[in-house]
Formats: sequence, C-alpha cells, structure tokens
Amino acid sequence: MIMRKLVSYAFVASLLFAASVANAQDYAFRVLANKGSNQVKKAGSSAAESLKTGAKLSSGDEIIASEGAYIGLMHKSGKTTEVRGAGTKKVSDLEQTINTSNSSIASRYASFVMNKMNESENTNYRSRLNATGAVSRATGSAAINVMAPSQADLMGDKAILRWDAPEGMEEGDSYVVKVENIFNEEIYAEETEKTSIELDFADDAIAYEMGLYLVKVYKKGDDEIASSEIGIKKVKAGDRVEVQENLANLKSEVSEDSPLNKIIYASFYEENGLILDALTKYEEAIKMSPEVEDFQELYQNFLIKNGLAE
Repeated sequence: MIMRKLVSYAFVASLLFAASVANAQDYAFRVLANKGSNQVKKAGSSAAESLKTGAKLSSGDEIIASEGAYIGLMHKSGKTTEVRGAGTKKVSDLEQTINTSNSSIASRYASFVMNKMNESENTNYRSRLNATGAVSRATGSAAINVMAPSQADLMGDKAILRWDAPEGMEEGDSYVVKVENIFNEEIYAEETEKTSIELDFADDAIAYEMGLYLVKVYKKGDDEIASSEIGIKKVKAGDRVEVQENLANLKSEVSEDSPLNKIIYASFYEENGLILDALTKYEEAIKMSPEVEDFQELYQNFLIKNGLAE
C-alpha cells in the first residue's frame, strides 16, 4: 500500500512537472509593441481578434497587420523581430527567422522586460509607484529638473539628458549645458533650444583621463535658472568587470539595430543599476520609432519607478 502511494505521488509529481514545462513553453512570441488596428487569428479559430500589447502568440497563430502597422515581437529566447505594414504573417514563419543559438543572456533580459510589462498591466502599478514619491533634485518655479540621477555611472560613451522647461521660458529662449571636471573647471558647453541633449564622452572635446564629470543645465542669460548638478562617472575597462563581461555576451547575442533591441539593452542597464545608460537606450528606441506609444509608456514607467519623473 505504501509503495502504491509512493508511485501514485511520483506519477502526480511528474504530471505537474510536465504541465509546468509545457506552460513555460506555451507561446512562441510576446507582443512588446503594437501600433495600428492589428488582429490575430488564434490556431483552430475561424475568427480574428484584436491584437494587444503583452499578448502571447503560438506557432499556429496568424497575425493580420493593418496599413501602417508596427508590431514588435519578442521570442521566448529573448530575440526580437518586427512586423511593419499591412499583410498576414504566420507566426511559424516568423519563428524561422529567429536564431535561437547563444541566447541565454538575451532570454534573461527579455524576461526582465516581460516582468515590467506584467507590472504595467497591474491596475495598482501607478498608484504603488506614486506612493514612493518621485525625486526632484531642483526646487522652485525657476528650477530646471533634469530626468537623470544626481550621481550615475556611465558604461556607454553617450548619455541623453532630458529636462522639463521651467516656468517663464518663452519662444526663442534657449539653454546652455555646461560640463565641468571635478575641479569645477569648464571643459565643454553647448547651447540648445531643445529640452534634451546628447553628450558623447568619447569626444575629444569632453573626454579626459579621470572620467569624472559634473553637468548642469542653465537658461541662457540667467544662471539663476538652473538644474542641480549631475555627477557622472565614466566606467573604465577595469571597473565592474562582471557587468562588462555580461554586456559583451549580450552584444554577441543581440545587435542594437532596432528599437526593440534597445529596450533589451535598457533592461540590462537598469537591472545592473546603470540608470543613465538605461534611459539613454529608451531615448534612442523612441527616436527610432516615435510613433509607437508602447515604447513611450515603458519609458515613462521606467522614469517613475526610478524616481526621475512624476
């Protein structure tokens, strides 16, 4: 009797394990971004239904893309692909375009993106984030609030900084972005009428051996209207070795040639505490596909979560 029970328990356990494996592999792609009146015809169904961001697609499904569509898909391996323009695509055909070899790092950060999407679907997500409070580093109506950490390591060469226009800014007004070394000596300045700037710390005009920078944004002609100081430390070859090794592995698996892949990189940087690198990748993704609202929503959630926006 005891042996029979043990066999029974083992049989049930094996069924549960098989079910869990099957459940983990029950889709081919997740929809990461979705623009247009797109539909999906599920395997075995005669009718199409609306395609939604976050939806799971199986091998037997078909995507019916509308005119001007953009659909960003993330394979379960972590690799990405895109569908643009009108037409019908079989998910099985899209699977054939995915190279799943050497995808362990990509899969990890794809899961990170999916977890963030699941959080976004939670109705309490925004209220939970708002309860933590956003961090404002500059105060007062004349402050320029830059959406960046007050101190940040930078793994890449480029950083995109964005800020809110303060009260009283008028058409034709501009900003001056100043970069100093740790001795408060100005090494670079740039004027812009935009509320964002891209700084290239590999450029000879900015780069210097110590790799420590202080950045501040001013209203041109009025130094009283300014942001708080942002300290940036450029990560060198011998710093954070494990992170740099993982980044090299990710680069061997995932290119940066699409907005979807830039979202993967943003997730990598965020999980490793490189917030300035992460927000730069979000900015680059949105610049490549500004019409895709899903990218903007992911970015906004990232800013709120990290206390960089309200």
